[in-house]
Amino acid sequence: MKLIDIIRDANSNLLRSKARTILTIIAIFIGALTLTVTNGIGSGVSKYIDQQLGNLGAEDVIVVQPQADDSFGSGPQKYEEAETGTSSNSGFGLLIPMMNDQDIQEITAVSGVVSAEPMLTPAPDYIVGPNNEKYQMLAQPFISGTNLELASGVLPDNESGENQLTLPFDHTPVIGFSSPEEAVGKTVAIGITTAAGEQKEVEATVVGVQEKSLVDLGGANTNDALTRNLAAVQSEGKPASAPEGYLAVIARVDVDTSSDEMERIKSDLRDRGYEAQTFQDTIGIFKQVVGAIIAVLNFFAVIALVAASFGIVNTLLMAVQERTKEIGLMKAMGLGRGKIFLLFSIEAILLGFWGSLLGSLAGIGIGLAANQYASSTFLKDLPGFSLTSFSPISVAVIMLIIMLIAFIAGTLPARRASRKHPIEALRYE
Repeated sequence: MKLIDIIRDANSNLLRSKARTILTIIAIFIGALTLTVTNGIGSGVSKYIDQQLGNLGAEDVIVVQPQADDSFGSGPQKYEEAETGTSSNSGFGLLIPMMNDQDIQEITAVSGVVSAEPMLTPAPDYIVGPNNEKYQMLAQPFISGTNLELASGVLPDNESGENQLTLPFDHTPVIGFSSPEEAVGKTVAIGITTAAGEQKEVEATVVGVQEKSLVDLGGANTNDALTRNLAAVQSEGKPASAPEGYLAVIARVDVDTSSDEMERIKSDLRDRGYEAQTFQDTIGIFKQVVGAIIAVLNFFAVIALVAASFGIVNTLLMAVQERTKEIGLMKAMGLGRGKIFLLFSIEAILLGFWGSLLGSLAGIGIGLAANQYASSTFLKDLPGFSLTSFSPISVAVIMLIIMLIAFIAGTLPARRASRKHPIEALRYE
């Protein structure tokens, strides 16, 4: 008997007890559906993260911060007079390590670091647009080489002496612009409080409007000129005894630095007492979180498949019992143990195939419908974000895994069928 004949017979054998076969396939269907949907969600989210964070650029940038000592985050510490190099967080009673020019020199001395500059972090109070109303705002310095997805305009120019910023997409209608295009080129006022408690305003030009994305963070991006001017205003009236410091330092390496060399540089910085992180490290954290969520969902899918595997065992054991005389006849006609085993194994594989095929197709259908719903509702403000994404390879892998599980589940009944003694089988009533 040829292999194609065995496959044909195995497929027709499944139709002998339609109800039992359908119920077994439904159990496999549920597991396949769950696996397909959860992996589709994981693929869709990962693809969007790659688009949004993977295109950030600035691959030559390392954000360097001081390592927190053991007392950081462990509760209030004893107050020390004239603590230099630290700033007090009065809300929590913690000491946050700060960095100074000596740290910049230390970082620059690390082999492979081309340059280092302080990351100034002024804290604006409000922004004023065409409607002359004050609205709270967040801001972060724009890092050269970073790619932000823009709805209109261009990125801030750190080489320019003009105060420039990009606005988050949802800021433009609130502060008085009818569209992102209208905002580009217009002047806004940014309010900031000096160290002496006086509130002042700094004017800046809107050069771009950011699309909503994972890297939006709800804040404006300011170029170097605006960042320095805001920091200067914020420092006005600061006592001479107040410590100077920065929360972080931006270190740059050669753009052609290999991944191994980058790890070596980060290791050297850690050895000197600093925390070092690239944008790619941030991407990795996002992906780890997504991967952990998908792994939990897949766990439930695997449970469904394990339950389905018992259904396969039960279905085939009953088939062996019902077809005992038939097995004896096949053996009497010269069909060997190997082909008997293969016949029942293929029946198990076919159960896995039909269940996984139907489950995968249903999962893809649900995923595509979910994409349409999500893009018109809760994801409408995130263009390019598909909730699910399916690739032929991933679907094929899911089907192969399920068919393998089905094969393993079918080995016990197949082995029992192959070991039937032909004479005893023919006498079976």
